[in-house]
Amino acid sequence: MNKFFKKKSSLIFFIFVPIIFLWHPNWLGFLGVQPYWPLFWLLPWSMIYGSINGIIYGLFFGLILDSLTINSNLTQIPGLILCGFLFGRIKVHSDILLGHFRYGLICSFGSFLCGVLYSLQILIQNFSNSTFLLFIPSVQNILTEVFLTGFFAPIICSQLFRVFKLSGRKV
Repeated sequence: MNKFFKKKSSLIFFIFVPIIFLWHPNWLGFLGVQPYWPLFWLLPWSMIYGSINGIIYGLFFGLILDSLTINSNLTQIPGLILCGFLFGRIKVHSDILLGHFRYGLICSFGSFLCGVLYSLQILIQNFSNSTFLLFIPSVQNILTEVFLTGFFAPIICSQLFRVFKLSGRKV
């Protein structure tokens, strides 16, 4: 039984991301905004298995999360695919302390990238001069999401990185 969970741990954690995305725990948020949960799984996975797997699983995450959201005109796929590609290009570093802080910085950058791409879709979809000022609060949401993602990334990503390295096989 333990061998089964050890080999399938990456798949189990992959399934937990949409569950946490739907659960939306308020005690982990700030100003009503949550961290960008898919990046916590995507960063260690892409670092271990490369850019191609990062792109594929970024697409899977985007499809799953887009099917869970109400607004079907907007998509999270471009940001997650781009992050999966970029995260796969990052090499594993041997310094443990630097690695933890690096997870936070990289996930913050990925969260900023995904948030800006999503907000640009909203802006392009609703582009008119009279409603431009209504999108200014989205900057606050993006910055809050970037902060929370960068804050939790060293804790979560380092643990997932260790689990993925121990499982030693692709999903």
